[in-house]
Amino acid sequence: MNRINVKKLGFAFGATGALLYIGCVLVMATVGREGTIKFFNSLLHGLDVSAVIRMEIPFWEALIGIVETFILAWLVGACIAAIYNATTERRTT
Repeated sequence: MNRINVKKLGFAFGATGALLYIGCVLVMATVGREGTIKFFNSLLHGLDVSAVIRMEIPFWEALIGIVETFILAWLVGACIAAIYNATTERRTT
């Protein structure tokens, strides 16, 4: 079996997580509170987010959030690649 590059898959997961975070920021910035609530309620299969939604988020807090999301997603991707590599047989050609 082929091996997965741990750093590259980690980066792919991190970048994807960051893009999703930016998408969330764009939704919140463009559709307002009620639109954001409708969007996330439908995305989360009817879970009511109106009690926990906070629209006034400072720039620095959003920046920290995107960095944290990238790091956590990078770790998930790296773990998946590492576990995959550890549990597959190596080719000897």
